[in-house]
Amino acid sequence: MKEQVTDALYGLGWATVKRLPEPAAEALGRTVADTVWRRRGKQILRLEANLARVVPEADADRLAELSRAGMRSYLRYWMESFRLPAYSRDRIRDAFTPEDVHLLEEGLASGRGVILALPHLGNWDLAGAWVTTQLGVPFATVAERLRPETLYDRFVAYRESLGMEVLPHSGGTAFGTLARRLRAGGLVCLVADRDLSASGVEVDFFGDRTRMPAGPAMLAQQTGAQLLPVTLWYDEPPVMGGRVHPPVTVPEQGTRAEKTAAMTQALADVFAGGIREHPQDWHMLQRLWLADLEPREEKP
Repeated sequence: MKEQVTDALYGLGWATVKRLPEPAAEALGRTVADTVWRRRGKQILRLEANLARVVPEADADRLAELSRAGMRSYLRYWMESFRLPAYSRDRIRDAFTPEDVHLLEEGLASGRGVILALPHLGNWDLAGAWVTTQLGVPFATVAERLRPETLYDRFVAYRESLGMEVLPHSGGTAFGTLARRLRAGGLVCLVADRDLSASGVEVDFFGDRTRMPAGPAMLAQQTGAQLLPVTLWYDEPPVMGGRVHPPVTVPEQGTRAEKTAAMTQALADVFAGGIREHPQDWHMLQRLWLADLEPREEKP
């Protein structure tokens, strides 16, 4: 029953919010964000704990200010995402102003394939829609399987409507499909600051250890594709900024595991720089660092 209610609420959001005038949708997002923030639930406390690592000099008042801005940013993401399928090409063009896109265009022109790796900053769906509509470049990505299954199907259909090929994170076939797309000179986009498999690569991140997915680095090694980090941030509505960073190269020396670790650490360092500049736009409401994870029970 709970899953049915969840699916119905998301369906209502997509059906209703995208029909609202833009100022009304923005106001609704701020109202919902402030209401959730004032309740001081587990997600808000987790967000503040994560932000305390990003901004270690922040006192309690500053963390509260950041978490409120963070929830407004997070709800802005959702309001935009609900409305994004109804955006015109011009609206998408005007909503995103990325820097150094020539790095992406040059990578694609080389025929080697390109992997864009992003953290949970800003609105990665809007950035993806900009790539498909303004550059005319389709791409493949992966998505976590959500429950209920109908909700996952909604997300897949939504992203496919924006020109994305969406592969399930589970099942073991995504890596091979992504590798084939890259060998054909295509584009792959991956949100890569949180490991969903519990088998990622350990990295230093804001002074402590966490795990990040090995997939971007492994794909780059296996296919020869360029690996480009991307960071995003929100400016005043309706504009989002972004930057394509120089490629993370494959080290000349070391085992495959050592090369993967070095490349993933390089990604983490770029992500940290972008998050440090725009902490309120990092939508990380889950436990991330190894020290914060709940210990797993030993199986008999």
